[in-house]
Amino acid sequence: MQITVIGKQLDVGNALRQHVVETLDPAVEKYFDHAIEATVTITKEAHLYITQISVHVGKGMLVQAKASANEVYPAFDSACDRVAKQLRRYKRRLRDHHTNRDQYEQARIDATHYVIAQEDDDHSDDEHVNGFEPVIVAETPDRIDTLSVGEAVMRLDLGDIPALMFRNGKHGGLNVVYRRADGNIGWLDPSDKEAGAA
Repeated sequence: MQITVIGKQLDVGNALRQHVVETLDPAVEKYFDHAIEATVTITKEAHLYITQISVHVGKGMLVQAKASANEVYPAFDSACDRVAKQLRRYKRRLRDHHTNRDQYEQARIDATHYVIAQEDDDHSDDEHVNGFEPVIVAETPDRIDTLSVGEAVMRLDLGDIPALMFRNGKHGGLNVVYRRADGNIGWLDPSDKEAGAA
């Protein structure tokens, strides 16, 4: 697995880089021996070191974790432990997903992912509400994959993301799973006729 280590607001020395490689590589290979690549970003903000790890364990499968600590090594070790825990939890499902991936390859929807700038407080008065046009600051190609609800929840958890849109493999409709404020996962399925009839 190719591992890239990036430092922001700090210089990543050889000792830290070696520690990252010697710790992350075996942690991932223990559960997924053909991982593609990993990126480790370590940022220093005031007194905290923040580590973000992204591991491409297979085509279309990304595992992400983030941790912070007062020291750089514990920050990385904690994020690495989270990656290992996620891989351990989903090992069987990841392998099944990787094996059965071909059945969904043709059912992807091409999409575009936009990042919209946050509106500043100076322009939040009522006269701008009706004519507000969001400012797009980034645009990247993306895709909406066809997944089962279980696979979508797994990706939400592995990717450590707040929400995920997917095409439901059962009926082909667009669905969303998201992290609720109470810690549970919400599932939005507009094509669920039975729920609407209740």
